[in-house]
Amino acid sequence: MFNPEVFVPCDAEVGEGPVVDHAAGRLLFVDIPRGRLLRADLRVSGPATELAAVGMSLGAVAPRRSGGWVAACARGFGTLRPDGDLGVQYPVLDDPALRMNDAKCDSAGRFWAGSTELSFEPGRGALHCWDPQHGVRTVVEGLTLPNGLGWSPDDTVFYLADSMRQVVLSAPFDVRTGTIGSLSELIRVDDGLPDGLCVDVDGCLWLAVWGAGEVRRYDPRGRLIATVRFPVSQPSSCAFGADGALFVTSAREGTHAAQEPYAGSVFVVDAGVRGVPTGIFEA
Repeated sequence: MFNPEVFVPCDAEVGEGPVVDHAAGRLLFVDIPRGRLLRADLRVSGPATELAAVGMSLGAVAPRRSGGWVAACARGFGTLRPDGDLGVQYPVLDDPALRMNDAKCDSAGRFWAGSTELSFEPGRGALHCWDPQHGVRTVVEGLTLPNGLGWSPDDTVFYLADSMRQVVLSAPFDVRTGTIGSLSELIRVDDGLPDGLCVDVDGCLWLAVWGAGEVRRYDPRGRLIATVRFPVSQPSSCAFGADGALFVTSAREGTHAAQEPYAGSVFVVDAGVRGVPTGIFEA
């Protein structure tokens, strides 16, 4: 049923954070440890262009309403100008052993990001939110490697992967106030690490499973309903484009080029369903 193809041939050490900028007709993604923001044309497959190299780890970006991007980078939040230069930075983490990780905007324009300890020490991860109206706050503590943020189509449920615990969590969500209820286990993965995710218009989750070479589709109750196999062992995240196109990043870190020549590339697969629109930072 599914036939993944290489869309962006790349050697990203840890490709992550894919986001589709429909207005500009491009796909953005990051290479976390190299601090690179990369761009690909949605109209045709081919190599990516570097938009920015920020000189620090770069977890993810999201488009800004005013132009450029908001970023989860190193130990805080920042902004990237349209020319790719790193602008304003807001420190969030006061310990050099911590770094920001995956991030995404909700439909109200708030930017949510996880943070983790560099060696993934249990309990030292957290979830943070940058609300353009109310500033930065830490929302959830006691996590390990928060990843894969998403929201249900009606904005009433929030999803978050905690990769090292091998779980995807869910919680009630109030989009008006940006309030998250109590997190509880929705999905447990025993044969890999749940990494980045996105949500489709049917309310199902598409989850990249690092180490298993798969992206899996789960229904809103957490039941596995479809599996997509990839020619790489470390798919890392996914994002919807138009007409059911699902873009999937991957990582070269720790792989052998002879065994996985496409590791670090971005793939595309026809998912057969549209995705929930991603948010834009309202500042």
